[in-house]
Amino acid sequence: MDFKPENLEKKLLSDTGPDLAWGALVASGVRDQETLDAYLSKINKLYPDIKSDIAAEGELEKAEALFGWLWEKKHNRSERQGNFLFTDVIDAQLDPRAEKVGNCLGLTVLYNALARKLGLKTKAIHVEDAFGQGPHVFSILYTGQVTIDIENILSNGFNFKGHLNNPHRTVWGDIDLIADIYHSVGNKYLEQRELEEAVQSYSKAIQLNPGYTKAYLNRALALFMLGRTEEARHDFNHKEQ
Repeated sequence: MDFKPENLEKKLLSDTGPDLAWGALVASGVRDQETLDAYLSKINKLYPDIKSDIAAEGELEKAEALFGWLWEKKHNRSERQGNFLFTDVIDAQLDPRAEKVGNCLGLTVLYNALARKLGLKTKAIHVEDAFGQGPHVFSILYTGQVTIDIENILSNGFNFKGHLNNPHRTVWGDIDLIADIYHSVGNKYLEQRELEEAVQSYSKAIQLNPGYTKAYLNRALALFMLGRTEEARHDFNHKEQ
């Protein structure tokens, strides 16, 4: 890559089509090239094992085999309040002692990043409420004229039908998933009352996904708590374009 290590985040925030894996790592807090390369290497170590264990040739068969492989390796991999930072997700996937890998965001980023290495076309779907538990993301596979929902938090989630009638489905590309990592970081800061850091994280989410209404609302809350009422009012009044 043709940029300096200290400019990793600057590069990400100005990139309209970042690679999912490296973008998710930078959004997760990786700031130097050595650490970035180390985590990309960890992902690459998974690929030969996956490839050798998956004999399927068709796109649909490969996608299902990858899904099954991940669940076979980690039978209890989903955790509702679990890891969303891609660094933590990768470490958990590779750690034989770890049972849990991540939440819906972490598992979706991992599945989509590995699917790309198999030549599969995936995006994500965001819904404002799923399973009565609030906002949720999951993978969607595009193959020929067929699209398949892949619910990464359920062991039987391949070709999942439970979200098909959700009226609030929004297709997310890689940049939107990366933005959601920043949004989730902002939520953690907000919970800890680290308000300036929360505002900064929400702002990065908005820079990547200018239509992310929830990020505007949460930034408004943090700004209001900081006493920056005019800025908060502007965000509260934001309407998705």
